[in-house]
Amino acid sequence: MVAHGQNADGVRLYQQGYYQGAIQRFQQATATDPNDPDGYYNLAATYHRLGKLNGRKEDLAQAEMLYNQCLDRDPNHRDCYRALAVLLVEEQRTEEAQRLLQGWASRNPTMSAPKVELARVSEELGDKQAAKAYLTDALAIDPYDARALGALGRIYEESGNPTQALSVYERSMWHDRFQPDVAARVASLRALLGPAAPPPTQPGNRWATGPAVLR
Repeated sequence: MVAHGQNADGVRLYQQGYYQGAIQRFQQATATDPNDPDGYYNLAATYHRLGKLNGRKEDLAQAEMLYNQCLDRDPNHRDCYRALAVLLVEEQRTEEAQRLLQGWASRNPTMSAPKVELARVSEELGDKQAAKAYLTDALAIDPYDARALGALGRIYEESGNPTQALSVYERSMWHDRFQPDVAARVASLRALLGPAAPPPTQPGNRWATGPAVLR
């Protein structure tokens, strides 16, 4: 509970732009509970942010080390895999990012998350066909993965299929209503295409909180 409070304090400071204060809180959290992956993830994300803002390679190297320490403690930390892959792509280390995510996928063939992150990297590299294939695989594993649905909706929209995009976006929002970017696309496409009936409710509807930048 102490480490959780220190992490929460750090997140508030981060959101206010007080990055050095946030670092101190996250360092306290990792000292209080060295096995909590979120403390390392939050600390890494803060150094990542500082490295991008100030162009400091040493901060980015520190972020990479801390992301890996997070994964040592939680080998399936989705946000950490995403952030580390982003860092590697930003440093023009795309093949390393793909190997990182492919390794995660191969170790967890029944998880949709690695496929979604592989799709994200493929889309950033301009390979939308590969991205779509990864998302199709992800949804075959978990039809309720809101991130996969949101990403697939974006691909449909960018390929000039707004009706299909809206349908997939709405499915994504049905499973996770805390997605402001997806909600904005739904509103925009509804305005473009005209009103449509809301998706029917069904038993077992899963409402999940969307991931924040920090945890």
